[in-house]
Amino acid sequence: MQRVRVRYAKRGRLRFTSHRDFARAFERALRRAGVPMAYSAGFNPHPKLSYLGAAPTGVASEAEYLELALAERVEPEQLRQTLDAALPPGLDVLECVEAGPGSLADRIEASRWRIELPGAGLDEVAGALRTFLAAERVEVQRLTKDGHRTLDARAAVVSAQVGDGVPADGTGAPALSESSSCAILDVVVRQVTPAVRPDDVLAALRAVADLHLAVAPRATRVSQGRLDDTGGITDPLSPDRAAALAARESAPGPAAGSAVGQPA
Repeated sequence: MQRVRVRYAKRGRLRFTSHRDFARAFERALRRAGVPMAYSAGFNPHPKLSYLGAAPTGVASEAEYLELALAERVEPEQLRQTLDAALPPGLDVLECVEAGPGSLADRIEASRWRIELPGAGLDEVAGALRTFLAAERVEVQRLTKDGHRTLDARAAVVSAQVGDGVPADGTGAPALSESSSCAILDVVVRQVTPAVRPDDVLAALRAVADLHLAVAPRATRVSQGRLDDTGGITDPLSPDRAAALAARESAPGPAAGSAVGQPA
């Protein structure tokens, strides 16, 4: 059985896809592409497929991860191309790599977020951010299916800075001219329970500095991984790439993999 780890993106209008809807779309893509999935045992077998830390609905991401188990060996790059072709534009498969030793979940402890704030003044946002970072604790409330839940947004934030820039393409929002710019937050958030999301960070800025936004913000998860000594985020697939390269270099001949069917 071969295990493959997949990095995929949610872009444009597809950022509004819920995790459940994505899971259904991805399983359909697996069937259309003829991927030789491994299945669980039992009366109602399911494909062996696991997701890690899915982004909230309405949030774009360049760094979503999942792991799947295959009954036959396939070439990871061919698998990536075939799956990407079987999914709608905006749900984009960016990389497939054969899983090496260790758990992927153990390599993910934080996310880096880019939060665009159209219409917000840079000085106003910078002042709110300084007040937030100076606080020891900033409690916000989130409405859940079980009612309101209070969480500490400040404790989860490892680092944050603000600058101005042009909003990224592919957000699905009304187009802005190339000369338009807005305040952009760059925030590294530790993954805790309950998770602190971009809207929780913005709620905290509103709580400490009365920062109100006239235009809806747009958040994108840029990366996920472990924190390094400088507070940056490491690539969780880097050990798998290294293991795959070492395996290729030590193999006596070219590795063979099964062909994956093209989408119907």
